[in-house]
Formats: sequence, structure tokens, C-alpha cells
Amino acid sequence: MSDNLPAIPGMNNGVASSTGGGASNGNGFLALAGRTAKLAASALFLKEGMHLLRSHMQANANAAMRLSEMCGQAEVEPQFTSMIEDTSTALTGVAEASGEMVNAADAVDTDARGFNGAHEREYRPGYEASNGSGVRQAKPGFYRRSGRRR
Repeated sequence: MSDNLPAIPGMNNGVASSTGGGASNGNGFLALAGRTAKLAASALFLKEGMHLLRSHMQANANAAMRLSEMCGQAEVEPQFTSMIEDTSTALTGVAEASGEMVNAADAVDTDARGFNGAHEREYRPGYEASNGSGVRQAKPGFYRRSGRRR
């Protein structure tokens, strides 16, 4: 499924690039934006897959329930009819659980997009100013490692 993800700046084969300088650095502005965009896209693909799973499992649960009803009318051994009903109940449980996964994936997508928006608003101006200055900038995190303590 990850092959279907859109191209994201700062990413190299689905992984944040750690070589090649400032913008594509693992801690860089574009790399973090790329990772959160990929997280949001992955959540959407998971959500889509869970919708398909839910409808498939619900259809199977309905089919199993119809089969158990037909077995009852045909006077099949009650233990076998009961096993088919148990299967229908388990498939319904899977369908409900996949619905919960859809909700979780939706929350991840929403949170990742919110984080990406906040990150963009906070750091884009500094990123643009840094790239536009023509002066080579320190790598991200340099000042935290240089001995300055807060």
C-alpha cells in the first residue's frame, strides 16, 4: 500500500533522508513535514482498508446468519447450526472492531494534519528566511549540542 503514497518533499524512498544537507536532513523542516504528511497519508490508506474490511466482514456475517437459518429449517444438527451462528457473531465483532480502527485512523490523520499545519505556521518563515539569506546555516539541532544549556 505504501507504494501508492504521493511523493513528499524531504523523503527518500519513504524514509526521511539523513544525507544531502539542510532541507533533507532528518531533523530538517522539510523532513519533518514529509514524515507527518506521510503519516497522514498512511492513516487515510488504513482508513480506506478498514472500510473495505468492515463491509466484507459484515457481508460474511450476514451470509453466515442466513446459512444458520437455512440449516435450522433443514433440521441440521443444532451443534453445527450453533457453530455457524458463533462464526456470524465473530465476523460481526471483526466488522465492529474495524470500525473502531477507522475512527483511530481518522484521529491520527486529523492530528497529523493539525501538527503539520502548526509546524508550517511556526517554522516556515524561519526556513524561508534561512534559505533566502545566502549564508550557510548550522544544521538543525547544532545549538542544542554546542554546550549552551537552557
